[in-house]
Amino acid sequence: MRDDTPDETRRVHLSRTFDEDAELYDRARPGYPPELFDDLTEVAGVGPGCRVLEVGAGTGKATLPLAELGCRITAVELGAGMAAVARRNLAGFEAVEIVTADFGTWPLPREPFDAVVVATAFHWLDPAVRVTKAADALRPGGALAVVATQHVAGGSEEFFVEVQGCYERFDPATPPGLRPPAADDVDTSDHADEVARSGRFDPVVFRRHEWDLTYTTAEYLEVLQTYSGHRALPSEAREGLLECIAGLIDTRYGGRITKRYLTELRVSRTAPAFR
Repeated sequence: MRDDTPDETRRVHLSRTFDEDAELYDRARPGYPPELFDDLTEVAGVGPGCRVLEVGAGTGKATLPLAELGCRITAVELGAGMAAVARRNLAGFEAVEIVTADFGTWPLPREPFDAVVVATAFHWLDPAVRVTKAADALRPGGALAVVATQHVAGGSEEFFVEVQGCYERFDPATPPGLRPPAADDVDTSDHADEVARSGRFDPVVFRRHEWDLTYTTAEYLEVLQTYSGHRALPSEAREGLLECIAGLIDTRYGGRITKRYLTELRVSRTAPAFR
């Protein structure tokens, strides 16, 4: 298990790895718990007719449920392959436009949005502009809704202890003794501080959901191959790591493990001075 959040020196390079196999990403990556979209409706005001800018849409894992809520969506995705899969997945929704562009340099439309939604992609955006540009895109009182997903303690806990031996063997950058944090220990202050420093938004409102997902060996290997840190390993090390993990799941865990996710919604509305 490795933290998939990059430091700034690796951000640009790693952010491009997802587009290398968009079909695998679409097949292997999980979506989001339904409760998240209930929260988006309640806290961010997302619903029928709402004009939404989605940033970092990927293959449409969050775009599709938003479209099913009746939102009018402009979804910006950097990767051409990811955007192509998203267009296929959203082909039945006339009110959805998929734009292939870098949000940092993409010219904002003249009409403001009711909400800017960023699902499991905020950390890939340029920190110099991501909050202020989101504010610029919003109408007065509009909502910035950031969804963060993290692996936390729970599920097949012993597996995630044992599997560190595989990572430490094949990826020397792995910190020794790395463990998933308890959900209560996940710190959200960095995001709240960044939003506050911009001076553009009211304080952040948080909603959290923990949920478990069980994977077969093959399914778990596929999802690992969608993570940027795994994709960036040299091929020989990556193949050795995956083989080690597969052997552990098959011999010690009956070919099936459970991973616990924490999905957190972070909503902030444009501050009074900008309304």
